[in-house]
Amino acid sequence: MNDIFPNLAIAYGEIFLAIAAMALLMVGVFKKNSVNLVSWLSVASITVALFLTVVSVNGTAFTFNNMFVADSFTNFMKILVLVAAALAVIMSREFFREEGDDRFEFPVLMVLATLGMMVMVSANDLMTLYMGIELQSLALYVLAAFKRDSERSTEAGLKYFVLGALSSGILLYGCSLVYGFIGSTNFNSIATAISGMDGSAAPIGAIIGLVFVLAGLAFKVSAVPFHMWTPDVYEGSQTPVTAFFSVAPKVAALALLARTLYVPFGDMSASWGQVVIFMAIASMVLGSFAAIMQTNIKRLMAYSSIGHVGFALLGIIAGNAVGLRGVMIYMAIYLLMNVGMFVCIMSMRRKEEGMVEDIGELSGLARNHPAMALAISIFMFSLAGVPPLAGFFAKWYVIVPIVTEGYYTLATIAVLSSVVGAYYYIRIVKIMYFDEPAEEFVAQKSFPMKVIAIAAAFLVVVFVVPQVSTPVLDGAANAAQALSQE
Repeated sequence: MNDIFPNLAIAYGEIFLAIAAMALLMVGVFKKNSVNLVSWLSVASITVALFLTVVSVNGTAFTFNNMFVADSFTNFMKILVLVAAALAVIMSREFFREEGDDRFEFPVLMVLATLGMMVMVSANDLMTLYMGIELQSLALYVLAAFKRDSERSTEAGLKYFVLGALSSGILLYGCSLVYGFIGSTNFNSIATAISGMDGSAAPIGAIIGLVFVLAGLAFKVSAVPFHMWTPDVYEGSQTPVTAFFSVAPKVAALALLARTLYVPFGDMSASWGQVVIFMAIASMVLGSFAAIMQTNIKRLMAYSSIGHVGFALLGIIAGNAVGLRGVMIYMAIYLLMNVGMFVCIMSMRRKEEGMVEDIGELSGLARNHPAMALAISIFMFSLAGVPPLAGFFAKWYVIVPIVTEGYYTLATIAVLSSVVGAYYYIRIVKIMYFDEPAEEFVAQKSFPMKVIAIAAAFLVVVFVVPQVSTPVLDGAANAAQALSQE
């Protein structure tokens, strides 16, 4: 009976978001000048989905023939994804109004991409995993190329699509190898099959399949050596799209990567551990050194995101609940820092030129816009990991677990990468406060944008206060415990 009528309660958030996306599409098509309405309805839909997600889960539950899972871990990650998506839609309103490029399809695509991310986070089967990734990716391909008359935007969309299709093919090939050698696509069944091999090594085909699956997922989090799309897509896409790309898809993909490695392939950690260590080191080092020579602020944020993914992977390498907790704390703080920073980047606008992206344009900003300069400084110091800001604690909670597990060399590389990365973050502060002023930016008029920037900067500063950080730390600890026990 349960197979015919699955338990839909734990998927209410996803079901509501899917229906809302269709309804929003109809509103946009049949009601003229509905961009503002569709945008705010999208934010409302995401908020309702957030509420449904939080209230519909109690303990660990499976549905759709064990292909879909909901627990504290999925809840925590979905909250981050939904918050990032809602903020990205709000941030896009003022931007598109100024650019004269208001189209109702944008928030609808954001909602569909968010739905795909929620499915990714709850995937408990290789088929659900692929379905979630493709639902997310197809919407993101269109978002990357959303400005059709811009050569840069079209190029960004095309690059992302071609490389994304390649990564999907690699992922599918890996899934087929795992299915062929293990005999199941379900995460729990794969875990049972591997643990029941009586100490004998997993089939070589399954190990190769796992490596292909890892490669496909590494593309989604833009970990080295599958990062090559990131700088071009970040630079070419419109800034609200880049802001969305930099947070929500990474949270979803890291959640999926953690579940894939810990649940079905937990007993194969000797096989995947070395691969993830390489990706983490390469991402941290490349992210730190490649960003030094960047002159475009969005390209710099792209390399910064590659470096931060390397740090987040450290928690997965630790292979325990404490490491997982570190990953979740890292992504929560990363969301805050990035959203705040992208509000500031979207405020880099002049009357005649419009949006500017060159780092040199920030020269002397402290004299013209002291509040904006202060906000950027807070986010830059936090991204660099300077105590007592939130970014320091993000790195602390992923480095401590690997030290505890004896990965001293890895921890040393992480700290040195952080020191190198601090150079290009603090260089921007120096440009704003000590260089001769460039032409003044237009004042940011959007009230929601100001609120987002002030709230993000405030939370980054006060994260050191236990009353602020404890809910995040406790939520992450419960979520990590839920996943590590499955």
